[in-house]
Amino acid sequence: MADDRTSADSTPWPPLQNAQNEFRNLSSSPDFLLLGFSEHPEQQPLLFGLFLAMYLASVLGNLLIILAIGSDSRLHTPMYFFLANLSFIDTCFSCTIVPRLLVNIQTQHHTISYAGCLVQMYFFMTLALLDDFLLAVMAYDRYVAICLPLHYTTIMHPQRCLLLVAASWLCSHLLAFSLTLLMSQFSFCASHSIPHFFCDLPPLLKLTCSDTQGFQIIMFAEAALSGVVPLTCVLVSYAHIIHTILSISSAGGKNKVFSTCGSHLTVVTLFYGTVFLVYFQPSSSYSTDTGMVASVVYTMVTPMLNPFIYSLRNRDVKGALWRLFSRGKCTSP
Repeated sequence: MADDRTSADSTPWPPLQNAQNEFRNLSSSPDFLLLGFSEHPEQQPLLFGLFLAMYLASVLGNLLIILAIGSDSRLHTPMYFFLANLSFIDTCFSCTIVPRLLVNIQTQHHTISYAGCLVQMYFFMTLALLDDFLLAVMAYDRYVAICLPLHYTTIMHPQRCLLLVAASWLCSHLLAFSLTLLMSQFSFCASHSIPHFFCDLPPLLKLTCSDTQGFQIIMFAEAALSGVVPLTCVLVSYAHIIHTILSISSAGGKNKVFSTCGSHLTVVTLFYGTVFLVYFQPSSSYSTDTGMVASVVYTMVTPMLNPFIYSLRNRDVKGALWRLFSRGKCTSP
């Protein structure tokens, strides 16, 4: 009886036991184990509800922005064309990460195949890089509109807008594909347990037993190209914008420009702040807890907040949303 009690008392918490069993099964397979938030089983229901609410708010909010812009001819301008693309990217961004996380929390099935892990990492990097480039393009658009208003229609013509978006997509896919291809050459001979809720570069690098020095040089070079260069473009654009705003004598004119640019600056600060916190450090100093918190911010919080930031601070978007809802009421039986 004593032995039975000891055995019963030492039985792990069911979700943690499932994770341990999955880890044992991974010893003879190339699959990975996404630990995520499994170390806190008592918080699983709360986290599931919180992440589900943020996911639904993000998808619905961004889809509403796309519908409002697409249905209102007054918003068929370069600024809102880029905003619609940003909303589409944020929707895909959330769908790449959050559904898998919700399934893992609900079913306590933490495994992800080797191929599935690389695919998730590829799409995550592609969409994150697209956010980088598109935020820079939007900053350039605001610079031309405010600092060179007489040349705006000739500089930001539809063909150039399409070219800027297409170039962003192409560069993002090429950069993400190169890193994913290099990562696929690594051997994972130690633990296959990833202390994260999705397949990301820093935690995967800590698991590999291959030499990653060359890879890290390439990763930092790409991070400089896709992070520092777009951010520099944003900062330079807004330095010119602020200089132009200060020369405006009308208080109403200043307020209008600030309301237009404030939304974009808020999104830029949220996104770049968390991304730089995670990726601009050596893999040896990578902190799991810091990485997970920052990742929650830029994979869930930022895509969720973007529609609210742009709609609440932008009179044109609010008007388009109101007309969209009014049209829906009128057509309903």
